[in-house]
Amino acid sequence: MTPPHPAPSRPGTLAVWWAAIRPRTLGMALAPVMLGTALAVADGAELAWAVLFATVSCALLIQIGTNLYNDAIDFERGTDRPERLGPLRVTLAGWASAAEVKRGALLCLLLALLLGAWLCVVGGALILAIGLASLIAGWAYSGGPRPISHSPLGEFFVLLFFGVFAVLGSHWLQSRALGHLDLLAGLAVGAPAAAVLLVNNYRDLAGDLRAGRRTLAALLGAEGARRAFALLVLLPIPTLILIAASGAPGAILGLVGAPALAPLVWRFGRAEGGPALNALLVDTARAGTRTGLLAAAGIVFVSSL
Repeated sequence: MTPPHPAPSRPGTLAVWWAAIRPRTLGMALAPVMLGTALAVADGAELAWAVLFATVSCALLIQIGTNLYNDAIDFERGTDRPERLGPLRVTLAGWASAAEVKRGALLCLLLALLLGAWLCVVGGALILAIGLASLIAGWAYSGGPRPISHSPLGEFFVLLFFGVFAVLGSHWLQSRALGHLDLLAGLAVGAPAAAVLLVNNYRDLAGDLRAGRRTLAALLGAEGARRAFALLVLLPIPTLILIAASGAPGAILGLVGAPALAPLVWRFGRAEGGPALNALLVDTARAGTRTGLLAAAGIVFVSSL
């Protein structure tokens, strides 16, 4: 397939790959790992730095691999078109071929598999199950006969893998135990991550409908999508309060980021056009990441007193 109108000028190779990995949303992979680790430390676990580094690296590699594969496969399927409203995709722009981007995705997933193999030795069967499920979900998001990204289940999978499973796995790897607050913590960081995908799908609603993609935004319609976004982006506020009241008072520090969450709901209801929604997407990712990292920092600080 010949690339459509390429970008006016191709930047250097590093800049191309930097754009391809979508760096502005990678914090979604970092926040749940740090929050799960913080809960383990609060439960008395001694921080294993090598395990933390491997866990963060694995989470980032899986997200990057998923992003790269999505870039390439959506171009090949014709889902991404020249009139696309979202941020630049390197395959569509003609900056890299689909084969090159898919090789990059495969490399990331193989590296995640290697790191994950060591983490499985450390964490046992639970980590093996979470790791395999994460790799399969990373492929199935855009690949296979029924891609998750073409269905209303995308936000649910993000909530699960960038929230609940990531917190559970990170806690387990540090302490070989699970805590009663893990599920709430997973919701606190997973919900904003799901909101990011909802913004993405809402922005691409018209094109997705033409391409036959039935995302959650397509299923709910504009008004329903606004309500769902409000629920997802505001969910960290009550969950962090519950976490703080249920044994991890330091989580309340995450509410320092709360003032940035409420305006996102107002902006979603009034955003028109690709640039406004693209800015909202990035700000949602940043606000969710900041809230999760602040909560993790607060939990560790209070537990050290």
